[in-house]
Amino acid sequence: MGICDGRTVIITGAAGGLGKAYALAFAAEGANVVVNDIGTSLGGEGRDTSAADAVVDEIKSAGGNAIANYDDVTDWDAGKRIVDAAVEAFGDLHVIVNNAGIVRDRMFVSATLDEWDATMHVHLRGHFCIARHAVDYWRSRSKEGHEVDARIINTTSGAGLQGSIAQAAYSTAKGGIASLTLVQAAELGRYGITANALAPAARTRMTKQAFAEKMATEGESFDVMDPANVAPTVVWLGSSLSKDVTGCVFELEGGKIMLEDGWREGPVVDAGAKWDPADVGEAVSRLLQERTPPRKVWGTG
Repeated sequence: MGICDGRTVIITGAAGGLGKAYALAFAAEGANVVVNDIGTSLGGEGRDTSAADAVVDEIKSAGGNAIANYDDVTDWDAGKRIVDAAVEAFGDLHVIVNNAGIVRDRMFVSATLDEWDATMHVHLRGHFCIARHAVDYWRSRSKEGHEVDARIINTTSGAGLQGSIAQAAYSTAKGGIASLTLVQAAELGRYGITANALAPAARTRMTKQAFAEKMATEGESFDVMDPANVAPTVVWLGSSLSKDVTGCVFELEGGKIMLEDGWREGPVVDAGAKWDPADVGEAVSRLLQERTPPRKVWGTG
């Protein structure tokens, strides 16, 4: 018996890297898995369905249940088709893992509008479309009197939480996903839906390119950057055991689970009256001295 026996999960971008690790781990814990992937390059170009098929074959060979889906998560109608495919194949839907993404690394002074729009499109619109259709399904079930025990698991990033050099678009999109998660958690709990987000650190196509030295841990006694290390927490979040956990962002790396503390009010100076512009600088200097130092932007040393 696994902790996800009988639950159905859709995982986007599930043909490789973290998505594949999630798919295999969910299946090992008894879940029915929809392996969604259109098989693009790291930058979002091209199409190849064979990788998704290979993950499905691996799950089935191990005795699990899975289907492949090749719909584009950024397409509104396709988002509904993905949800419908899960329900048609397995009778219900319980979990969405929004994992698909692209990266177009570029220093801000050289960034192009097309690169910016493509990154926002895949990450933000991609997170929206499929989750929105899943919520329609779960809300309808709830109104019909069925007990809903559903999960939205989004993917943010350390880049979205603290910024990353040469990743202005990616950082912006990932920061937006963290905020989206907070709103989903606040709004959807009444229907039996939780929403949480991950900021995973693991060896993937993206990270091998951007952080090659940090990702090179294969030869160590514990391969800290193996994507499989992230999967257990994701599977737990997708299980019924996590029903009381919502609105959280978890950073995951190796054997480490870290709960993000989020934006909160820091030190304050109140003049009790309208400020004179000339006096603001001194007040800000005091605030900067009293604050907890923020984490450095990735790539700044």
